Formats: sequence, C-alpha cells, structure tokens
Amino acid sequence: MHAYRSHTCEGLNKDHVGRTVRLSGWVHRIRDHGGVLFIDLRDHYGITQLICDPDSPAFAEVEKVRSEWCIRIDGDVKARDESLINPKLPTGEIEVFVREIEVLGAAEELPLIVFGDQEYPEETRLRYRYLDLRREAMQRNMTLRSDVVRSLRQQMWDRKFREYQTPIITASSPEGARDFLVPSRLHPGKFYALPQAPQQFKQLIMVSGFDKYFQIAPCFRDEDPRADRSPTDFYQLDMEMSFVSQQDVFDTISPVIASVFEEFGDGRKVDAAADWPQISYRDAALWYGSDKPDLRNPIKMQVVSEHFAGSGFAIFAKLLEQDGTQIRAIPAPTGGSRKFCDRMNAFAQKEGLPGMGYIFWREKTADAVAQEQGITVKEAQAKLKSGEIEGGMEAAGPLAKNIGPERTEAIRQQLGLGIGDAAFFLGGKPKAFETVAGRARNVIGEELGLTDKDRFAFAWIVDFPIYEKDEEAGKIDFEHNPFSMPQGGMEALDGDPLDVLGYQYDLACNGYELVSGAIRNHRPEIMFKAFEIAGYGKDEVEKRFGGMVNAFRFGAPPHGGCAAGIDRIVMLLADEANIREVIMFPMNQRAEDLMMNAPSEPTSDQLMELSLRVIPLDT
Repeated sequence: MHAYRSHTCEGLNKDHVGRTVRLSGWVHRIRDHGGVLFIDLRDHYGITQLICDPDSPAFAEVEKVRSEWCIRIDGDVKARDESLINPKLPTGEIEVFVREIEVLGAAEELPLIVFGDQEYPEETRLRYRYLDLRREAMQRNMTLRSDVVRSLRQQMWDRKFREYQTPIITASSPEGARDFLVPSRLHPGKFYALPQAPQQFKQLIMVSGFDKYFQIAPCFRDEDPRADRSPTDFYQLDMEMSFVSQQDVFDTISPVIASVFEEFGDGRKVDAAADWPQISYRDAALWYGSDKPDLRNPIKMQVVSEHFAGSGFAIFAKLLEQDGTQIRAIPAPTGGSRKFCDRMNAFAQKEGLPGMGYIFWREKTADAVAQEQGITVKEAQAKLKSGEIEGGMEAAGPLAKNIGPERTEAIRQQLGLGIGDAAFFLGGKPKAFETVAGRARNVIGEELGLTDKDRFAFAWIVDFPIYEKDEEAGKIDFEHNPFSMPQGGMEALDGDPLDVLGYQYDLACNGYELVSGAIRNHRPEIMFKAFEIAGYGKDEVEKRFGGMVNAFRFGAPPHGGCAAGIDRIVMLLADEANIREVIMFPMNQRAEDLMMNAPSEPTSDQLMELSLRVIPLDT
C-alpha cells in the first residue's frame, strides 16, 4: 500500500465496503457521541467520515487529535445505516472504521477556524493565508482560477496562437501607472523596471514576424488598491495579432471570453459573442455615466436640456446659459414614490451634491380631480370609486411644480414613463457629474430590482478620444492610450485634436472593464505627429520608446490586440466583490504581505552592493 493513501477523501463509495483503505488529510471536524468519535477527514478532493470507538486499537491516539491536525489513517470501509446517509457528499454512503493512525503534522491553537463560515478580519486572513486557503470557499475559488487559466490557454492554442514569454526585468516605460523600479548592481545608479504590461514586447514580436502571440502574463503596477484591483501585481491574458482590423480582434477574443463564462458561470445567462453591442465611448458616458457600463441594468440616461431652458426652475435654467452644460435625466421605472425619491436625494447628498431633482408620476388624487371638475372632494372620491370619471395621471415633486405641466409631460413622453415611475435630474458640465450620475443609475437599478443578477452582460466600448484638453492650463494631452492608431491616420491629426478618435476598445461586463486593447500606431511618422500634438518632441519619443520606434522603421506590419484581466474574470465568475478573494497570496490594502513581511528593510550589505542609500522621510 502507498505510504500515505490508497484513495482520496472523495474516492470512496459503497462499492468499497469491506475493503481496508489508507487515507491522509486534515481533521476537519470532530464529534464525540458518547465515547464514539466521528471525524470528518478532509483533503483537497473532498471529505470522508471516520468512526472510532473503544474497540479500535487506535482509539487512545484518535482521542488526542484536534482540528487541522494532518493525519494518516488505516481502516475498514463500512456502509452507513440508511438513516445516516449524507446525500450531499460523494462519500455519504460510507464511513471508515479507524484501526491505525499516524500524526503527520500536529497543529497549535488556531488563529482562525477552517470549518464553517466564520468571518475574520482581512488582516488575520492574510497573515495566516495558508489556513484561510484551506477553507472550502477559498479552495473552490483557487480551483476555479486554475481551471479558467487552463481554458483560456487551451482556447488560444486552438485558435493557432503560440505562447511566448516576455522579460520580467526591463526598462522603465510609463504606461499610465507607477513603475516598480529595480536597482542594478552592475550599473550603479541605474534602474530596471518590472513591466506594467508586455505592451512593447508583444508589438516587437509582431514586427519580428510571429503573427499570433499570447501569454498568461504577470504585470506589475505600483497602484492604489481598490476592491477590483491589486495594488502590486496581476495576471492577464495578453494577445497580439498582425494584419488585423479592430473587428478581427473582437471576432477572435469574444468567443474565448464567452466560452469561459459559459463554462464556469454556474448557469448564468451569457449572450452570444456575436450579439455583444459596440457602444461609442461618448454614448457610454451619456447613457450610463461610465465607460464600463453594467448593461444588466436597462436604464439609459438621456439629455433633457431643452425642457429646462428658460423654465421656471431657475437653477437649471441659469446653468444652461453657460457653455458646455447639460441637464440629464435618469429614468426610474417603478420608482414613483416620494419615499424612494427622498432616498435617492439622500444618496446624492452623500456623493457631495446639494441633492438631485426629481419628478414622479402617480394617479391623480381626489383633490386634483375635484379642482379640475369643479366639484367637492367627496364627490370626486365617489365618482372615481364608481368609475364615472377616470382619475388619470399627475406629476409630483418640486421640479414638476416649477416647470409646469407642459414641460413635465414632454419629459415623461421622451423618457417613456408612466404612473408609478420617476425620473431624476443632474446638470452641469458632463465631466463634472457623469460619474455620480452613473453611480446613481446603478443604485436605482439595484434598489428597484431592475438589474438582472442572473446574467453576464458584455459590451465593446469603442471610439475612444485620443486627446483631452486641460480646462485650466488649456493644454492638449493624451486622454487614452497614446499608441493607438488614430482613425483616419495622418489626415485625422490635421484637424481639431479633440475630434480625433483612436482604434481603441474595452470590453465591459457587469460594470467592470475586463479587456482593453487597440489597433497599434505602427507608422513612425504618425506616432511622432500624434505625440507632437500632445507637446512631446521627437527626441523625447525616441528617448522613451526608442526600442519600439526604431523597430517600426524596418517594415512593421499593421497589428493590434488586447489583454483580458484574469483576476477580474475569476472575481465575476466566483461572484466575489473583492479581487483578493480570487488571488492566492494577495497584498492587503496597504500593499503589504503580512505573511512574508514584505516590503522589508534591506540590510546595509545589500544597500552597499547596490550603491544605494536610504534617506529617511522627515517626521
């Protein structure tokens, strides 16, 4: 027999009754039923129930074990009484009578309990991550992550891509986040950098003639942590293709992503990849207040400025006299109650706004009918009850009173709303309020039950503007990826920079950005012109990106690609709200590894070897 096990803790069933087996694993739970001990033994694969009573020669030793001890046992497989069968376990029809036990690793008092669903502070969980990872949910998440990576890798091979590795130690190349710098021992005073992404290298692979590249790539960025972002490193499915258009990239990666969500989405609906909409960046900002919209929520915001211009609502009317301002409406089907409107008004105040204007539509009150008909309220109530007259609909709320029934009705018709519905309003320069409007849209969808929780909703966000203007300094700079090919090529750069769109795209799913990519600017003359518009001279471009620019002078093919965030994909599939739940050894919110004590102070010898000196911060 094998030194540690003849079967896993998932591998036994009633066909093994009467056999002697050997199992190894961790003591998951112990129950003492009047001198008869029941132990749930757990390994990576499952759980088997052990039983031991005073008739067993191992009973005295079995009595000593505690939770999370690692043990090996030999025993006989027995059938459970029919009333004791556990249908939730693959091994639920049997139990193993223990005849011999060996303690492979005793456990001290546990800082956190593995059995059950107890909540522990994140700092405790990360400090003792090896214990946290033994929990069923974490085992499930990490297995899911591994399976997703396997599926992604296999699908890329099936599509004739080859996997190539790019350097982990390279030159610093700002790509929108801070680099992690690595000092050079052989070149004192100089630094390498950990790559924020394999961006330049994968483009060079295309210039080298390899046509289709992919990699499950580690990326390193010194970023502030968020629930959906690691502060140090992350993994992405990185891909690049030569001689392709934007649509070619979509047609390649969309089925890969769709397949993973179908395979691991636990039955949640996934629209066919061919049906994923393509939404311009500007439309996404207008309709959803975000370039990563959650399309499970059907609410679409609309511009309603014309209904407030010159109206009796002075705040919006005066606002619209300023250049570049708008009033936008957030429809709220079924949200037509003062209580809900007050809640949303409170939400706006928490977001730092004075409030949020609203209108809601309801059935006319007897008071309103009496006033219209010239009858008493009591008569109006009687006629409404008998059906002699129909009450109809009325608009309520401060805005409705200020702008009057005609404008209010025009807003209702534009938004397609009716009795029991509401609309909320925000105004100003769009960039100043779009983000809050987007969050309000999400809250409205959640609170009113409009968001379909049983679905993964994808959309390609396209036509990103390449440039933006700093309103205070009046300077033109890059708004998005500076290496995207401008739509229209060199000719597009001769017009208004703010009108220039790039062949850049993101794939959004359920409010998260999952994929980002572009068709690359592979023409040096167009690249120099694009950077010149943003105030970067040719010499600076050569200095920062010389390796790639030089390569483009030697017959670079048109190429493009994208990268899909593996951590976020798994987070969505696992239905987790925090990305650290799907990373095996994540940093905490302060970018610290409490388990390995990183970052740590270097020794004097290490600093001397690197020709470095640490200057303490002033306290």
